[in-house]
Amino acid sequence: MLEVLRRVIQEVNGARNLDAALATMVRRIRKAMRTDVCSFYLYDGDIDELVLMETIGLHSQAVGRVSLRVGEGLVGLVAEREEPLNLEDATAHPKFRYFAATGEERYSSFLGVPIIHQRRMLGVLVVQQSDKRRYDEEDEAFLVTMGAQLAGVLAHALATGSLNRPSLSGGQAVFTGVAGSPGMAIGEAVVIAPPADLDSVPDLIPTDVDYETARLKEAIQRVREEIRSAGERLANRISAQELALFEVYQQMLGEAALSQEVEKRIREGQWAPGALADVVRRHVQYLERVDDDYLRERAADVRDLGRRVLAHLQEESPQTPETFPESTILVGDEISIAMLGEVPRERLAGLVSVRGSSTSHVAILARAMGIPTVLGMVDLPLPRLSGAPVVLDGHRGRLFVRPTEELSSHYASLIAEEQALAEVLEHEQDLPSETPDGHTMPLMVNTGLAIDAVASLKKRVSGVGLYRTEVPFMITERFPGEQEQTRLYRDQLESFAPLPVVMRTLDIGGDKDLPYFPIEEANPFLGWRGIRVTLDHPEVLMVQLRAMLRASQGLENLHILLPMVTNVDEVDDAMRMLDRAIRELGEEGVSVVRPKVGVMIEVPATLYQLDALAERTDFFSVGSNDLTQYLLAVDRNNPRVAGLYDACHPAVLSALARLAQDSRRLGKPISVCGELAGDPAGALLLMGMGFDALSMNAPSLPRVRAAIRRVPLEAAERLVQETLALNTPAAVRSHLIDRLEEWQLAHLLPPRD
Repeated sequence: MLEVLRRVIQEVNGARNLDAALATMVRRIRKAMRTDVCSFYLYDGDIDELVLMETIGLHSQAVGRVSLRVGEGLVGLVAEREEPLNLEDATAHPKFRYFAATGEERYSSFLGVPIIHQRRMLGVLVVQQSDKRRYDEEDEAFLVTMGAQLAGVLAHALATGSLNRPSLSGGQAVFTGVAGSPGMAIGEAVVIAPPADLDSVPDLIPTDVDYETARLKEAIQRVREEIRSAGERLANRISAQELALFEVYQQMLGEAALSQEVEKRIREGQWAPGALADVVRRHVQYLERVDDDYLRERAADVRDLGRRVLAHLQEESPQTPETFPESTILVGDEISIAMLGEVPRERLAGLVSVRGSSTSHVAILARAMGIPTVLGMVDLPLPRLSGAPVVLDGHRGRLFVRPTEELSSHYASLIAEEQALAEVLEHEQDLPSETPDGHTMPLMVNTGLAIDAVASLKKRVSGVGLYRTEVPFMITERFPGEQEQTRLYRDQLESFAPLPVVMRTLDIGGDKDLPYFPIEEANPFLGWRGIRVTLDHPEVLMVQLRAMLRASQGLENLHILLPMVTNVDEVDDAMRMLDRAIRELGEEGVSVVRPKVGVMIEVPATLYQLDALAERTDFFSVGSNDLTQYLLAVDRNNPRVAGLYDACHPAVLSALARLAQDSRRLGKPISVCGELAGDPAGALLLMGMGFDALSMNAPSLPRVRAAIRRVPLEAAERLVQETLALNTPAAVRSHLIDRLEEWQLAHLLPPRD
């Protein structure tokens, strides 16, 4: 059954349009399950009904005409309960309803499963049989799996407007990912295809068929020459059997094979890269389905050849458009910082990425620039999105494709409200961050990605709470030298002097790799990252420490922060290296003042080692994002569980309150530099808990300052006590909203549905 399942999935995924996919699926399911009927009902949200869209076994004239409400009949019951229904005698069930147009009176048994995509019910898949038959567990599992597969196909069809039946809505689709940077945007999707990725080539209509054909032939010829050269180089080092594979490649590239089929697709109205991708995918899917092992292995060869030809085509095809729409929503499989830089800033309205995470470099940069961003959209149909109108909601991690006029209008008014609020708050940004009852709450800024933009904030902040030193390492093709780092760090320290600048030592690993120092791990967030990497590479850490110390000469506003600390031993090792760096510089005639050193509290183990850490360090800085992730055992970058990640979880808030209390007992200053600090409600909680400073991305400063200037410290402390008594994240969020509404500050929170 697994082999049958694999083949059906391949055929469905290879279908050119939704109708073909549905027709293939119902026929293959009927055959595989040896049953009489297989039907598919699609849910139409506009009319709240299930419409018969495809069937094999019922009357074909019923397709598109028979519909029933959710809860009506057995099919409606499956949709209502969102769970399978397996009946040996369907007519005996109290919910059974007979539809004369379908001709289903002849059938006794019934098995129906819901089709659900990201918690959204899309339809029902049904099999029926004339004899009384109890479908077994394997049958049920098979149909549930097919329903899950069809969910992705349907979601793609909704996104691309393929669902154009009269009874259905106009093709609006919503995709959910991980919120990477807050804000909202309305614009046009521009898909950026990564080099030589056959599955991400956008569909485009060619303007010059002859030109597309000519460049296809040239690309194929160049690949033939590459393969011939490779064969000649290896002729004396490989066997005759292995050498024959090069000849097979040459045959595949022959005029009568690949080239001819791709040219046909070009004439049908597809540009060369898209035509090539279509043909190669079709061949690969066919070869993967055949029973012959040798032919199945050839699928990888065809895919490899396709990528080689595509790489040459893409040399001539601009990876980014020459001109961008006025409001560009950049969409890609994985958006790099380099791709981001190719779009004029005034035209870049938002970012959407299939891969990536809220702590990746591009997400950090997007937050610093105030660009709404959603990442981890695993089900996004990239090739069909280019040019589509979209609405991006970076607060909730949602992308609406081909939105209705009503939805677009709703978001336009929300965006206008946010802009108006920003203008109002701008007028008080030079005022002190002080509560009505006189408590000063220092606000600091996270930097490291846009120095020019944040240096102007000097008079509005109390310093830099987190300078990410990864940037110099990202913008070179090797580890930067001491002089390069010194120059960059000096710029940062001078820009904010005499205010303190907390520089975090190199924090790579997890989802933050360097292109020249990749870290491949099964579980990167529990792996080699942060201080674990730099202590294992003392030559890298020593250069960085020396550069920081050199840069601080005469300014004395440098603070050093150690990331991802788990053991006290790690701090001791880092301190010995710092002492050595100071000693070495002194021997070279460079006299520096020893900076204050702090530890990032982001691994739960440090919560129970604060006394020992306090003996060795000068301050603590809470990385609330990672601390939340590790306390809740939730990968917040995985869209399937990202909904469980919540910094307002009672366990997280209790840990933070205890941290603030213990730091006071130990006499150590403690700040928070995670996203919770940049949330107005979260900032009030942290202030009420007793944290000494809050550090955030520059775009978050105005709302947080506004909240602090309007809520007395005493009220914030009461808010903490009330909140710590609650048992669920939902209850906490609801209580925070109620309190902010009571204080007339609800406008500072992200808009709600």
